[in-house]
Amino acid sequence: MTPPKPKPPVPMRPLPSLIFASRWLQLPLYLGLILAQAVYVFHFWVELVHLIEAAFGNSASLQKLISSIGYKSDIEVVALNETIIMLVVLALIDVVMISNLLIMVIVGGYETFVSRLHLDGHPDQPEWLSHVNASVLKVKLATAIIGISSIHLLKTFINAANYDEKVLIAQTAIHITFLLSAIAIAYTDKLLNSSHQNTGH
Repeated sequence: MTPPKPKPPVPMRPLPSLIFASRWLQLPLYLGLILAQAVYVFHFWVELVHLIEAAFGNSASLQKLISSIGYKSDIEVVALNETIIMLVVLALIDVVMISNLLIMVIVGGYETFVSRLHLDGHPDQPEWLSHVNASVLKVKLATAIIGISSIHLLKTFINAANYDEKVLIAQTAIHITFLLSAIAIAYTDKLLNSSHQNTGH
């Protein structure tokens, strides 16, 4: 028996078509995030070059590193020490994590809210993109923000002796707030998924 032919798509009315096409207004936003990603890549390499030059005794690069990481010391720093190296490496990791966050927003947001990327079967397709939706993207972004906040908190604790107690308490409270918010988002998402499964949607 020959299967019935699929019905041709019904043309949209002008107003719904215009409203639906308005999603393309987000395209410049995602292109702007790509430019922001390029700025982060440039910043990463600038900091890495300064670290390498400081390791070979370049005092100007060392002072630029100290200024960029906000390192404070009662004595003048004339050479790299373990604390400075650790702070610089954490700053580089921070840049990478923010870059990963940008990728999630750019790729996942475009796929979810603008247009399909048609990456099915592509060897480099991210595993999470195959089941991405607004809810999944929200949870992943919250998790990424917690990771970034953790790096910032660790950087502060490494150099805690040179920070005011109020700064340490404030950063810890902010990190805990991020953590509780992510737990709340994940729990709400779980409840919504359970509700949809129970109703058969």
